Amino acid sequence: MKALNRKNFNKNKYPTKIMQYGEGNFLRAFIDWQIDKLNETTQLNAGVAVIRPIDYDALPLLNVQDGLYTTIIRGLNEQGESVADHRVISSINEEIPVYKEYSRYMKLAENPDLKIIFSNTTEAGIEYIDTDKLDDAPAKAFPAKLTQWLFHRFNHFNGSTEHGMVIIPCELIDYNGEKLKEIVHQYCQLWQLPNEFIQWLDNANHFCSSLVDRIVTGFPRDEHQQLQESLGYLDNFMVTAEYFHLFVIQGPQHLAQLLCLEGSDLNIKIVDDISPYKQQKVGILNGAHTALVPLAYMANIDSVGDALAEPLFEQYLTKLIFDEIIPTLDLPEDELKRFANDVLNRFRNPYICHLLLAISLNSMTKFKTRILPQLLTYAKTRQALPNMMALALAGQILFYRGIRNNEKIALTDAPQWLEVFDTIWQDFDKNTLSLEQLVSQVLGATWHWETNLNDIPALTDTATTHLRNMLTNGVADTLTKQLGQ
Repeated sequence: MKALNRKNFNKNKYPTKIMQYGEGNFLRAFIDWQIDKLNETTQLNAGVAVIRPIDYDALPLLNVQDGLYTTIIRGLNEQGESVADHRVISSINEEIPVYKEYSRYMKLAENPDLKIIFSNTTEAGIEYIDTDKLDDAPAKAFPAKLTQWLFHRFNHFNGSTEHGMVIIPCELIDYNGEKLKEIVHQYCQLWQLPNEFIQWLDNANHFCSSLVDRIVTGFPRDEHQQLQESLGYLDNFMVTAEYFHLFVIQGPQHLAQLLCLEGSDLNIKIVDDISPYKQQKVGILNGAHTALVPLAYMANIDSVGDALAEPLFEQYLTKLIFDEIIPTLDLPEDELKRFANDVLNRFRNPYICHLLLAISLNSMTKFKTRILPQLLTYAKTRQALPNMMALALAGQILFYRGIRNNEKIALTDAPQWLEVFDTIWQDFDKNTLSLEQLVSQVLGATWHWETNLNDIPALTDTATTHLRNMLTNGVADTLTKQLGQ
């Protein structure tokens, strides 16, 4: 078989208009995949220069395949139909290892066609290291490297506002654009850069916060040889991902024109405020995950896909999301319902095996951030208790008993919570603590919840009743009766 490269495959090459910090699977199956589709369907005509921001040689550069690689997108579409699509990505022009070719990296700052910067250097990448210096080649921290590059661009173009950049970090931290800009300003102060540069930084550049959503399953190690034979060529950089994708950018409206989004079918949104979309993702996607895990696992189910194959759990999640979560969120109802249906299809994806135990890590914090805000909002606005969320809370407490089918569960959470649950369940087993007292202690942990959940009308009694039924009759029977089946 032929190797995948530009000599063997005649693929389009585009002028470099985008720079990207990070060469990992996520960016290649998310950003570069979208750029490739825009190149094909619009007038974008943009190539990407990828910067390898860390000094390591464990993996070869994308240059060995002339930047070409295959994305394999698999899952269920909006109609619930199975989809498997492969695409040779040709949007990447080069990969520059910044620690070995720093001058080549800095030379990119002199390219007048460059307009956009993307990054994903992991959550730890957006950091401030006070030992970084302007004349390091390069500085260690990603924001310091970016500041070096922007300062060179400012000097090269004599502070021209036409040569500012749109900078879109994709790291998974809240308001990543604002955080990145804040640290760049710290380097301006540390390095005593001129006020003219700082003004150019603020007035000619846009640091855009973003929300990214796509499960990228990465290199298909177990299927690699089979996929190469099916495709008919050798590709050591292929990457797999789910069908769904969402990219929300809090940025200037002219970014839509810059990316040539008009007429595109990509799920990219340019918005003034990213907050409602974050709440949508946390509430619907993450909240449904967190609610499902303990209930399904304690019903002897081990993966998300297996849970959704059971009508009982599909009905539970549907009622939880549509009746209790969506009414608490601040986006148009039809948009929320579309996202919710996409989430359920993502959970059903036969190409992804999400083990419930893996998702269960630190579930007490996840419950606080993903479900509690919706529970409090629902109780306040509806003057009623969201019963599906109460069932999730009871399931959570049952899960933290740490036993399934008389076998121990490997619980992973804050030591303080593990100690609390160990103590109260032992006291319950010794008949020195009633079930209602046990639930009351969990709900009264103000050190965690920052409020006393026993004050929510009917929550303590309802969660206790659900938990008692789960202990006596099992989770499946309890859900069945609550759902009226």
